[in-house]
Amino acid sequence: MDVSIGTIWEAVSRALPDAVAITEPGRDITYREFDERASRLAAALEVAGVREGDTVACYLFNGSAYLETVFAAFKLGAVPVNANYRYTGEELSELLTDADAAAVVFSGALADRVTHAAGHVRTLKLLVRAGDPPADGPDVPELEALLAAHAPREPRARPGSDRLFMYTGGTTGRPKGVVWRQSDLLHSLVVPIFHPLGVTELPSTLDEAVAVAVEARGEGRAPTTMPVVPLIHATGLFNTMGALMVGGRAVTARPGGLDPEHVWHTVAEQRVETVIVAGNAVCRPLVDELAHAEGIGTPHDLSSVRRILSSGTALSDPLKRALHERADVTVIDAIASSEGGPFAFAITSSVRDLPARFFPVPATKVVGPDDRFVEPGSNEVGTLAYCGPMPLGYYKDTARSAATFRTIDGVRYAIPGDLATIEADGAIRFLGRGSAVINTGGEKVHPQEVESVMLSHPAVKDCVVVGVPDETWGERVAAVVAVPPGAAVTGEELRDWVRLSLAGYKVPRCVALTDSLPRTPTGKLEIAWARKTVRDSGTGDGT
Repeated sequence: MDVSIGTIWEAVSRALPDAVAITEPGRDITYREFDERASRLAAALEVAGVREGDTVACYLFNGSAYLETVFAAFKLGAVPVNANYRYTGEELSELLTDADAAAVVFSGALADRVTHAAGHVRTLKLLVRAGDPPADGPDVPELEALLAAHAPREPRARPGSDRLFMYTGGTTGRPKGVVWRQSDLLHSLVVPIFHPLGVTELPSTLDEAVAVAVEARGEGRAPTTMPVVPLIHATGLFNTMGALMVGGRAVTARPGGLDPEHVWHTVAEQRVETVIVAGNAVCRPLVDELAHAEGIGTPHDLSSVRRILSSGTALSDPLKRALHERADVTVIDAIASSEGGPFAFAITSSVRDLPARFFPVPATKVVGPDDRFVEPGSNEVGTLAYCGPMPLGYYKDTARSAATFRTIDGVRYAIPGDLATIEADGAIRFLGRGSAVINTGGEKVHPQEVESVMLSHPAVKDCVVVGVPDETWGERVAAVVAVPPGAAVTGEELRDWVRLSLAGYKVPRCVALTDSLPRTPTGKLEIAWARKTVRDSGTGDGT
């Protein structure tokens, strides 16, 4: 089936025009409306000069505008690009410049941050604001007005060679655009999207794909999916895209920060079956809300929920237990990355399946030194490698692409850097990233980037940024900072300093002040010392 995902969406929209595709607070959008709105936006992009192969950035909260922007780009053969809505103006400009962005559609509440990009990103041809005008921001067209001003663009079938970029923080500080060919992405969705419908292989023709969607919708088996994790992350976007390919419905919450009470009310009201989260950082507040509601005598209705899907960081067993005790759900915990996978799943259907254990998919290996495959039960530490459907590489970074996407014994593998061992029964024990990258709630933070900002403060002599264990976030960002004796500076002041330049998740949650850092003559510092110093300071104990 050599077609783009957008071409599949167009065909499903023709077959199920009156079925609801997207539900957001206060509004249902049918497949016919979804297709028409995306066609109008595609026409506007084309008039502005956006062409096949150009990149279109989504700087948006979860909602219909995000999916419509992706669909519009697909219609043109343009390339959707995720832009983290936590980024500051300068960070956004760096990403858009790296992506050679031709257009950006952004949520109105983020408009002030787009001002910097409007003046610094030379490739931009069109900026579109989705939502109410803010107090400050560039003077650009509003989405609804733009759609009204353009007739729908006529559909034109697109090939599976069309692309999508998924920017990830990775291990290098500067985000890297992972380049997915849509045909590869389609094959990667066979297990999570088609298998639950009893379809074991990717449909071979467009007509077969549409037939799957029509049958699933008609029999009430098409998924109703709610991405609680932001659509800027692969887990949320890819699984939501897949649901729309098989006639499902995407349900989104109010834009902005996570509101657990609102999420569970929406789940009950919309009869959501699949809830998509990202490890403890997203799931813990949801579980805490369930306990709170029970405590005041108003428990949430979870009767519609059948699956909790998590990826990004491992979901802890206590949270899985809390979910199983409250609902008849299957918890699907995946080790995956934007670069490929999933590598392994830990699937539990009840408390009897705990403690959860990860088992690799057939395409996963653990690679040891000299590209040898690690044997089960050897206790040897290696790196997870995946030879299933995977991206082409990183955008404009051949060196990094060659390091991550390697050929071993004639087979191409994605090897992002996750360390693991294989136990005697084949289970995977995940050990985290081998580099210094900090994974906090699924967001990747490169220490050097934070250190550079911290060192720009006039009172800072030296500093080191590390990750320390955290029950909710997996890791929290921490810093040990050397300041002159008697310096009138506090940890909170330094956190505020970093916040001026970097996204909130990159700001150290713990700052330990000291007189000096014990570096070697070559400038090296023992990371274990830094973590102990944070812990001994009382700011990094994970509470």
